[in-house]
Amino acid sequence: MEVLNAFVGKTGQPSPEEVATALGPAAGLWSELIAWMAEKLGVAIQEWKGICPRKYGWSLTLKLKKRTIVYLGPCIGCFRVAFTLGDKAVAEARAARLPRKIHQALAEAPRYPEGTGLRLVVKKAADLAAIRKLAEIKLAH
Repeated sequence: MEVLNAFVGKTGQPSPEEVATALGPAAGLWSELIAWMAEKLGVAIQEWKGICPRKYGWSLTLKLKKRTIVYLGPCIGCFRVAFTLGDKAVAEARAARLPRKIHQALAEAPRYPEGTGLRLVVKKAADLAAIRKLAEIKLAH
């Protein structure tokens, strides 16, 4: 079953309070990932995007200068993480020691002209290790 964005139909950018309420127990993981990206990788630029929010909702884009590193989509009780990986990053991710479900998602990920679109769902703290590794791989390529 598809995990839907918590802000589908919302016309304005969600407030931090609305995001925390929607995320529920995953709010701490959301904040932890954002802080880690800024502190460890220097990915500190945050930009909310609502491309067709009536249909898809809102996502938080984390950037290094002008380069988008990851998209975070708040859902009810969890959040979606999306990467667009180039060929070198995909090859490194396939060779990396990542959980089986990540390798499966990578194998099934759609290929676009700008790269492979990998989408993952974060529900528990254990999910963050693989997300961090993928962020490091994305930055390296």
